[in-house]
Amino acid sequence: MIRVFNVHKAYDHHTTVLTALTFHIAKGEMVFLTGPSGAGKTTLLRLLYGAERPDGGQIIVNGRNIARLQHRHLPLLRRSLGLVFQDFRLLPERTAFDNIAFALRAVGAPAREVRERVSQLLEQVALSHRRDTLARRLSGGEQQRIVIARALINAPDLVLADEPTGNLDPDMTWDIMRLFQDIHQRGTTVLIATHDRALVQDAVSRAGCRVLTLRDGRLVEH
Repeated sequence: MIRVFNVHKAYDHHTTVLTALTFHIAKGEMVFLTGPSGAGKTTLLRLLYGAERPDGGQIIVNGRNIARLQHRHLPLLRRSLGLVFQDFRLLPERTAFDNIAFALRAVGAPAREVRERVSQLLEQVALSHRRDTLARRLSGGEQQRIVIARALINAPDLVLADEPTGNLDPDMTWDIMRLFQDIHQRGTTVLIATHDRALVQDAVSRAGCRVLTLRDGRLVEH
């Protein structure tokens, strides 16, 4: 699903963020990307979904060479990915239903398909009872579950999550992690970036997930 070969990334030709990064993630794996703040986790995720380009090396995501992908083809790549961000990025004055439905409506999906797919996802994240609630009135944990449901709307092959539990209390954190484990068990490849070592250790002990550890832009554990 993901192949990274000798990838380098620097900003302004002075600040090196990633150095000689090489790893792979197989289809159907659930992998954690960990390391301290500033280690390069977010930059790596941005490279994987094409928000930035590497300065050297190759990145293959689901058979597509990111470095060679033309800008106009990026939306097609991203439709095969589910992206989960720490800051939610929901439309605050739209309902939970509308926030999830947005991507399907944008590509002109029939109203019946939108209704059925969004209802399925609301049930999957246990928020059917909040479908008509404005996003700004949802709790932090509920907002994150809506973000995850939105990421799944196109049945992606790969879900990338950047610190998805960073703003949540411990109880909500475990709820979100159980949801990711459910997504993984349904066959989706999942890569989660987090600096929470306790969270990673628990996931490894429960599900045997693999861990990639970055430090100063280098892979130090694999």
